[in-house]
Amino acid sequence: MNQIISIALGGAVGAILRFFVSTGVYHWFGRGFPYGTLAVNVIGSLLIGLMTEALILQRLAISMEYRAAILVGLFGSFTTFSTFSLDTLNLIEQGQILKAGLNVFVSVLACLLAVWLGLSLGRLLFSYSGGVIRWLDWVFPYAILFVNVIGALLIGMITQLLIHRFSLALEYRVSVLLILVGLFTTLSTLYVVLYLIEEGLSFQKDMSSLLLVLVGNASVCLAAVWGGMWLGRQIPA
Repeated sequence: MNQIISIALGGAVGAILRFFVSTGVYHWFGRGFPYGTLAVNVIGSLLIGLMTEALILQRLAISMEYRAAILVGLFGSFTTFSTFSLDTLNLIEQGQILKAGLNVFVSVLACLLAVWLGLSLGRLLFSYSGGVIRWLDWVFPYAILFVNVIGALLIGMITQLLIHRFSLALEYRVSVLLILVGLFTTLSTLYVVLYLIEEGLSFQKDMSSLLLVLVGNASVCLAAVWGGMWLGRQIPA
């Protein structure tokens, strides 16, 4: 039951993210071609490749609920094969056979390439000493922090698009920002803690090292959220 609830929560977030990303892409490029569907499928494929390496193949001590919420719920609802199929069929019915064939070819090829790039990036990040730099008694999990920065950047962009689209009042803007950033920071911090415990650190012996990494994670994530919001403001209204 817990795993089902986790997938449901992840799916709700993924569906909302897909709506804003695809809508933004269509607003930017127009609807002459399924750009929005292609964008979410390629982005989702890249991220699922990266997170599969980070969450599963590295065999971290992450619960099945947490993995399912991200890989099945979040990315499963963020990407959409059914909409891709419908877009392609609509193009065929409109007599745009060339565009339909191009959509199939580009979508399949681009998504396969994106998954491969995501997996390759994840393997590259963890290839050097398991994604951790050790110096004296200090441990720096650079691979996990990089993954967290990517997530925070996307959170910032989506938050900015959400605020702009609905013209939220200041108090609601602050609430949305605090909820999304707070939730992401909490989950990413939990991820870092479990990763460091997996690497042999303990609260009794390595408290200062743990605190430094956790503060560093929060700082870079907040900076990435700000960067994502700045990028979101550059998207034409």
